Amino acid sequence: MIFVCYPKCTTCQKAKKWLKANGIDFEERNIKENNPTIEELKDWHKKSSLPLKKFFNTSGLLYKELKLKDKLPTMSEEEQYNLLASDGMLVKRPLLIGDDFVLAGFKENDWKAACGIE
Repeated sequence: MIFVCYPKCTTCQKAKKWLKANGIDFEERNIKENNPTIEELKDWHKKSSLPLKKFFNTSGLLYKELKLKDKLPTMSEEEQYNLLASDGMLVKRPLLIGDDFVLAGFKENDWKAACGIE
């Protein structure tokens, strides 16, 4: 599994602690240093079954500066992918990527289910 995070994010720190406490093997990837590509984002979006807007970090400063709340509804999917791939700080995190699932944000019950923990 790949754990995509921003190390200074408290939710990411909590999720990482949870993964370790549950003995889950993962490869950590810093989203600021290693931004997702458009191809990765498309693949993750498809595996997640989430609307694309759920991949945006709506509480981030950059999201607010760019006034994306107003702009996203009129943007094409391609424009949204390009925007997400342009700066990792626009991407919701943490992301947990498995072979057949992608989770955006840390919701413990969703993570338990995806990781087969009861």
